[in-house]
Amino acid sequence: MNNPENLKYTSEHEWISVEGDVALVGITSFAQGELGDIVFVEIETEGETLAKGETFGTIEAVKTVSDLFMPVGGEVIEFNPALEASPELVNKDPYGQGWLIKIAISNQDELGDLLSAAEYQAMLEA
Repeated sequence: MNNPENLKYTSEHEWISVEGDVALVGITSFAQGELGDIVFVEIETEGETLAKGETFGTIEAVKTVSDLFMPVGGEVIEFNPALEASPELVNKDPYGQGWLIKIAISNQDELGDLLSAAEYQAMLEA
């Protein structure tokens, strides 16, 4: 399974890539594989400040709809505009062009609660 070492992960299968106080958030390769073909991503929280663990949107696949959870608290500053026309980017490139939101992190200390790539992989194998 491809879990990039430079990312942090949640037990709900989101990833976060941090640059200073700003971060990109998406779902993991495992999550997109479990969901199947993604047909729609709904993010209505742009401009809102959410706490860690709060729902920031939903992702719809052919068979199911799943909530998306904030890996850390912060303001949702951007929704990936490419996903409006091409939600399948989440399937094709979950760690690249398929990112979901950009956030301004409220509390850097919350990053310490997230899983490393090795810890996330161990959770998947448990």
